[in-house]
Amino acid sequence: MNDEELAERFEAARPRLRAIATRMLGSSADADDAVQETWLRLARSDADAIDNLDAWCTTVVSRISLDLLRAPRSTLEQSWNIEPWRDEPVDTAPDLADLVDRSDRVNVALLVVLDALTPAERIAFVLHDVFGQPFDEVAHAVDRSPDAARQLASRARRRLREASVPDRADRRRGRALVEAWLTAAQEGDLAALLGLLHDEATLHADYGTSTQTLHGSAEIGAQAVLAARLAAHSTPVLIDGRPGVAASFGDRIVSLMAFEIEDGRIIGLQVLADPERLAGVVLPG
Repeated sequence: MNDEELAERFEAARPRLRAIATRMLGSSADADDAVQETWLRLARSDADAIDNLDAWCTTVVSRISLDLLRAPRSTLEQSWNIEPWRDEPVDTAPDLADLVDRSDRVNVALLVVLDALTPAERIAFVLHDVFGQPFDEVAHAVDRSPDAARQLASRARRRLREASVPDRADRRRGRALVEAWLTAAQEGDLAALLGLLHDEATLHADYGTSTQTLHGSAEIGAQAVLAARLAAHSTPVLIDGRPGVAASFGDRIVSLMAFEIEDGRIIGLQVLADPERLAGVVLPG
């Protein structure tokens, strides 16, 4: 196989490899790095000696992802993936593999659940339950026996189902709190805003050329009162699967705000108002 043929075969496999790495790592940038490293290793290998190129690439990208998962990792960055906040589905316990497989970008809410797994458990679950890889191939990826790989996937399923996932009641309470926040901000009702905020809540805003951090309910509430016009043009949305609001004028989103809620109070707010980063964001219908 010459270099051109090898490159063509790898490019054909790239979308699948990127999807695997993205679901394992939860970061498009990390996934791209893992796939590129897979290509570099393939280019340095004797491709003619590889019996099954697709399986080889799957194993290598999985092992690279495993190394990244085991390495000290920084806090996951907010990806600002916006979804419409519709009524909750009737099925409150969807299949875990379906949740992972809904999008090429794993949202942060799901990653919180996946983080309950060890790196090897996550690899086994994603490869087998999501991508249907046989346990013989999963075993190569995690450097275990097929029986051990099967046990990893089984343990992952059990731990995922036992993990804390917000139920429909939690989502409804979150929606009610977000709507109460918007109403209080629009009406300039500082007392109502303070009632929604934890005393030690924090707000961090990214304006692109500058940032702002507010500490405590008094500072945040006072700022919200000044943003009444913005609140009047805001609508509840899900941001990375969590409660949030999007403010827009016409078809242009001017800010996003994600809520962190605990015990019925707002303990954190993340605001994105960077025009450059918001330029490509579209308000879902």
